[in-house]
Amino acid sequence: MKTSRRGKFNVLIRNQSSGKRNLIHQGLSNDANDFHRKETMKYASIVAILICSLAVSVAAAESPIKSGDRIAIVGNTFADQLRIHGYLESALLQHAHGVSIRNLGWGGDMLAARDRPTNFPSEESTLGAHRTDVIIACFGMGESFGGKESLGKFEQDLEAFISSHAGKSYNGESEVRLVIVSPIACEDLGGLTPNRDARNEDLLAYTQAANKVAANAKVPFVNLFETSRYLMDEPVGPNLTTNGIHLNGFGYWAISHGFADQLLASDQSTSREPWRLSIDAQAKRGQGYGIEISKLTIHASEVAFEGTETLAPRLPPPTDQPLPPPLAFQRDTLVVQNLATGTYKLMVDGEKVATATADDWRHGVPIDSSPAHHEAEKFREAVNDKNLQFTYSWKALNQVHIVGERRTSPSGRALPSEVIQFNELANQRDEAIQSGVELKTRQWRLTRIEN
Repeated sequence: MKTSRRGKFNVLIRNQSSGKRNLIHQGLSNDANDFHRKETMKYASIVAILICSLAVSVAAAESPIKSGDRIAIVGNTFADQLRIHGYLESALLQHAHGVSIRNLGWGGDMLAARDRPTNFPSEESTLGAHRTDVIIACFGMGESFGGKESLGKFEQDLEAFISSHAGKSYNGESEVRLVIVSPIACEDLGGLTPNRDARNEDLLAYTQAANKVAANAKVPFVNLFETSRYLMDEPVGPNLTTNGIHLNGFGYWAISHGFADQLLASDQSTSREPWRLSIDAQAKRGQGYGIEISKLTIHASEVAFEGTETLAPRLPPPTDQPLPPPLAFQRDTLVVQNLATGTYKLMVDGEKVATATADDWRHGVPIDSSPAHHEAEKFREAVNDKNLQFTYSWKALNQVHIVGERRTSPSGRALPSEVIQFNELANQRDEAIQSGVELKTRQWRLTRIEN
């Protein structure tokens, strides 16, 4: 069971969540037009402010990531594992169209300790081959184990890292841009993390040091420490990590929301909000955000409409457990008021999405098991497959074929050409995912199945 250390903030966000939930349910009874922009979206703004205001703002006037950017991610285990979960990259592809990402993260990397096997290609050559516009650098977790007495060295190493890329043009046209990312917090896992409070004191100090160096260098800074700490301290929801500092699948899903928000421009924030659909069965009217509702028909035991997707769906959380309020609101949701008593089943294009009581529909039911969400999951799988092909081309899984006794074997001699082929596969996969998830018009039907 999680315990909350959040104090006043924890009370505040739950009060905001409860109050806003009532606003959502009452929105259509006031004014359907105002509901769309003023009611539904207000809570999304509240959640974003509550979470993101705790983190130091991205230190840049412009969005760190722009459409068409070619991005390289470097850093520690946190960075490395981003490539096998795909939540951040999928979000960026949906909202910064045409980006191309290569993940060069390496488990255990630190700024001054980035050992590579013999004959491993230089990072500069890899950045040049990708024609990199932006480097997202994730460091500080490993360094934080040196304690506060090593903060000075960490700052010097980060300054040296930034200086090493100053003036470099890996894309052949413009100077590379950097984004510095803080470490995440340490989660309270009881006996597995006996020194959690002390660890977070150190991690906070390293986050503040990284922010200071980034600000001095006029480099954008993303603070994931505060965002992760407050999510970790929520008493509701699954754990975010396996051992306190390494995120699990749910953790990457949870953190990627705030991460993407800080990487993309604030004026694009509305395009990153979840679907919000609300229908009043008595008034026979509906309003949608992310989906345009048309051809709405309402009978005694059925609500049907045509839904045209205008925004990509949110990826569903990889858990069946209840979510903390800030994350629960990240789910695509349908609210249906004034249904007759009974249980209702939602079908989209003939596929079952959700079954709930009239009271549940009045409060709002997550709809992230729809055909659109299944397609979004397939898109994330395609992102992960692209990353796998690149990993095969960049990081050989068995060094014995490069410098060991098998380098003269048939498999060793074939490795150079295989590396080229894997890179070609990665480039092909990259092109295939550039357009993001296809937006479609689908048939929605909510039918009473029980009186």
